[in-house]
Amino acid sequence: MNEIVSAVRLQLRQNMDEKTRQSGLRFFKEDVKLYGVKSAVVGKISKEHFKAIQGDPKAEIFALCNQLWRSGYMEESFVACNWAYAVRKSYEPADFEVFETWVATCVSNWASCDTLCNHTIGTFIEMYPHYLSRLKTWANDTNRWMKRAAAVSLIIPARNGKFLPEVFELADILLTDQDDLVQKGYGWMLKAASQAHQSEVFEYILENKAVMPRTALRYAIEKMDPARKAAAMAR
Repeated sequence: MNEIVSAVRLQLRQNMDEKTRQSGLRFFKEDVKLYGVKSAVVGKISKEHFKAIQGDPKAEIFALCNQLWRSGYMEESFVACNWAYAVRKSYEPADFEVFETWVATCVSNWASCDTLCNHTIGTFIEMYPHYLSRLKTWANDTNRWMKRAAAVSLIIPARNGKFLPEVFELADILLTDQDDLVQKGYGWMLKAASQAHQSEVFEYILENKAVMPRTALRYAIEKMDPARKAAAMAR
């Protein structure tokens, strides 16, 4: 197991580029650990090394993912997310505890948060929707990444028209949060939901725009028609 992780890390180091690292750092206010490897290259490295473990038990693959997460390097977190998503057909309820632990103790930036939540956790929630209640618990957490994760885990399901009541419930919980990354997260969730339910999301925004932070509001209305955008932004 350690040999696979070591091989991934070696290949990441071999593809390090300082210009790419410095460029990546500009997207984050918080401190992040970056090798400086382009996303496309990280994806290729991930796929290449997954071939060696794709027949292994899911628990062993998750253990490898955990090692990668614990390094703190963003690129390693992307590999972990890719591998966790690759075994999605075998997700079972107990896996939620693994994903929750990664969000609570390993996620340290919005990119790792979104990569894990959009695909791995979003897919899990679609498979086991009774876990939507746990997202509400996350939304009430003090950890900014748990709060953002609660929203961005529903991006893809919401875009496909699913879970609209829960989208609004999560937005209610996060509505006046002062963290801009949380605001952007739930604004993005509302934007995704608007692609299938624009009228309902528009009405929600009109009802709450007096208290909704402008950052969240701007994200939420991005896909709406000009008239609705103007009405939402009007004081």
